[in-house]
Amino acid sequence: MDIRKVKKLIELLEESGIAEIEIREGEEAVRISRMPVGASVPQYIAAPAAVAAPPPAAVAAAASSDAAPRRKDDRNTVPAPMVGTFYAAGSPTAKPFVAIGDEVKVGQVLCIIEAMKMMNQIESDRAGKVTAIMVKNGDPVEFGQALFVIE
Repeated sequence: MDIRKVKKLIELLEESGIAEIEIREGEEAVRISRMPVGASVPQYIAAPAAVAAPPPAAVAAAASSDAAPRRKDDRNTVPAPMVGTFYAAGSPTAKPFVAIGDEVKVGQVLCIIEAMKMMNQIESDRAGKVTAIMVKNGDPVEFGQALFVIE
């Protein structure tokens, strides 16, 4: 790949605000990233340009449902922050990050969710005891789906 093309890609990356780009030409490939190696890169999915704005009634209904108090059970659940595949351990032969009955601390890794070929560690946002694991290893999960119950 020509060095001029690489320089042009770097300029495009800086101008656009994109964090990372990878280009392949035949057997050659180049990845340019503005993030240091090992740092997590937020995943953004662009919405179609022709999406109409929701009606004001729908926006008001969504706002009122967000403000509604959560049930006791909801406060103890750890929801999936993204759509992907749930993995209880770092590898197929490794032991799970947590099991029912384990005490966890804030920031402790609970599981991994694979989304778009990226492994995302899901950390506990509270300290407590794991009383339930709501999904099985390898199951697909939806955004907001309960993964764990921590009391």
